[in-house]
Formats: sequence, C-alpha cells, structure tokens
Amino acid sequence: MLKNVLVAVDGSEIAERVMETLNDLVFASDARVILCHVFPTSESEKQPPADRPHPPSVKTVDFHIEKQLLSYKEQLSFKSELELVTGDPAEEIIRLANIYKADLIVIGSRGLTGMRRIVSGSVSTQVVEEANCSVLVVKPS
Repeated sequence: MLKNVLVAVDGSEIAERVMETLNDLVFASDARVILCHVFPTSESEKQPPADRPHPPSVKTVDFHIEKQLLSYKEQLSFKSELELVTGDPAEEIIRLANIYKADLIVIGSRGLTGMRRIVSGSVSTQVVEEANCSVLVVKPS
C-alpha cells in the first residue's frame, strides 16, 4: 500500500488528469499525499523587455496556483498537505520526494515531442531517471 505520495502539478490542463488518476489509486488508511508546485527560478528572476507587454505579476500567478492546489486538496478524501517551492522543477520534486520519503511520485507529462521537447526539456523524464522511488507519469488523453 502507498503511504507517502508526492503529487506534482503545474497549473496546466494535465493537472486535472493527474488529480483524476490520483483518485483512482488505493492508499493505506494512514496515507499522506503532498500536493506540490514548483515555481521555476529562472522565470521569476527574468526581467521582461521594456518594449513588450508584461506577463501577469508573479504574485497573481502564485495566488492562482495556491488557490488551485487548495481546491484539489478539498476534493481529496485522504490526508494531504501543500508544498509551494521555488527552484528547478525536477530537482525540487526529487528533493521533496526524498524529504517526505515518498513511495510514489505522480506527475503529468505535457506530451511534447521533437524540437519542443528539446527546447523546453522534460521534467517528468528527469524525475523518472533520478527519483529514488517509483514514478507514475500521467499522459494527456
């Protein structure tokens, strides 16, 4: 039975599928689920060019993600916690999994292929390769 499960969600459409998959899993009665989101450091440190429209403020995005995670937490029928951290997404997911001694990491895959995957990188692939526990990668339907 799964006791400690780390669930990484990123605010994309795949997050809904990740949560649906999570609800299909069987947990021990004393299981703990940690819902996490990693704010990439590189994005938060970049200054947009003065001649381009500014993206939504970091605080607005932070609030949206936190609100989404709280909504997911309310939908769960088992004990859960939230972790909002800043850093490299794959490294932080693995670090949190180690801290919480996760039996499983549940993460979504954006389904990128070819050049988009090379340019954007694949957080889920890096987590699968480097994690000390099993990883369930939820693919888009």
